[in-house]
Amino acid sequence: MKARNEWRTDKEYVALVEDLLSQPAVQKLANYTQHHHSDRLQHSIAVSYDSYRIAKRLHLDYASTARAGLLHDLFYYDWRTTKFNLGTHAFIHPRVALRNAEKLTSLNAKEKDIILKHMFGATLAVPRYLESLIVSLVDDYEAEQEFFGPIKQRVHRQVRRRLARAN
Repeated sequence: MKARNEWRTDKEYVALVEDLLSQPAVQKLANYTQHHHSDRLQHSIAVSYDSYRIAKRLHLDYASTARAGLLHDLFYYDWRTTKFNLGTHAFIHPRVALRNAEKLTSLNAKEKDIILKHMFGATLAVPRYLESLIVSLVDDYEAEQEFFGPIKQRVHRQVRRRLARAN
């Protein structure tokens, strides 16, 4: 598993997202739990940075990927308790995130698609761009890591202790 703050030492990545990270609206994401063991800002940075690295390696639009990846969950409610009459959280929150992102910065068509389609699989919103698919897949991966990572670490520690006692 990568270091949580590895992104801070990647000057090119930081240059792409620093204007967004300096926004109080983005920093406010730190106040919301995302996947039980992370906050929404940590999650958004992880999705953004890992997606950026993949897009860059594949010679895709890594700038749009980094920026939209950071903004993909720009909403301010607890998705476990807030319910909507118009649809599920998976359907609603990309639209809320897009609306909030458009208040912060201008977005190109690819960035809009990345934000709107990042729940592909949970919704039928098919990504138009490869960058959108990357963010969607990385979002799923990060969610799994954030939720199960601490549990896996705890189980591994217990197994090591039991093995040590058995020897």
